[in-house]
Amino acid sequence: MLSILFGLTAALGWGAGDFTGGLASRKTGAYRAVFYSEVIGIIFLLIIVKISGESLPNQRVWLLAMLAGALGTVGLILLYHSMTLGLMSIATPVSALLAASLPVLVGIFKEGIPQLLTVIGFGFALFAVWMISQGENGVTNILAHLSDLKLPLLAGIGFGSYFVLMHEATSTGATIWPMVASRSGGTILITAYMLITRASWKVEDTSAWPMITINGILDISGNVFFILAGQSGRMDVAAVLSSLFPGTTVMLAWIFLKERLTLNQWIGIASAMAAIVLMTI
Repeated sequence: MLSILFGLTAALGWGAGDFTGGLASRKTGAYRAVFYSEVIGIIFLLIIVKISGESLPNQRVWLLAMLAGALGTVGLILLYHSMTLGLMSIATPVSALLAASLPVLVGIFKEGIPQLLTVIGFGFALFAVWMISQGENGVTNILAHLSDLKLPLLAGIGFGSYFVLMHEATSTGATIWPMVASRSGGTILITAYMLITRASWKVEDTSAWPMITINGILDISGNVFFILAGQSGRMDVAAVLSSLFPGTTVMLAWIFLKERLTLNQWIGIASAMAAIVLMTI
């Protein structure tokens, strides 16, 4: 029960974080939003680790966490960029679907074939991708709609890789320092990208700063509770429960942005949620 509670709390933190991150990206661009969110997250974590007095982890843990952070950051950039191109309530369920599936696949190789309900969950997942990719005209031009999902799909692979690697890095019991390493890996990656592309570092719209700050703190909370969920139970259960975060994002987008979805897309999102739940049983 503790693992389930931590996993669902992670979903709440990540879902609210993605909502604020999407708003910040619309104001200042995905790359700047992610970069400054990462920096704020590192500062927040260093304060926590100073208070907690947690010991430094070994080199293997540090490298695994940095790689996890780099891949997770790639996922965030792709997700936030996709939010600037369309409805965030569609992008987030698709990315979460892939993020939840990858740890389950890794679990098959480590712990054997999953239970029947998990296999059924994969069926719901495929159906969800099909329905979410449809617009007002149903299956008309379905291939064109599927092509619009490439960024959320790639984001999901990045998130799923983060789940697997971060669980491995924190399996020894460390929590905060691996998060510092993870954020460092992500920050280094996005800094290199912005230097190579000569992207502007300036946030022109100062109203984006509150959203960036809140996003940084919420994302950290989601990550910490995911780690605690994995340390309290199975990795795949922790990852799949944490991947329920689109439910939070969709509700916030519906309440505050008045975003509307087609009936097919609502069915797809509901199927994605059912798939995630089935894979946890």
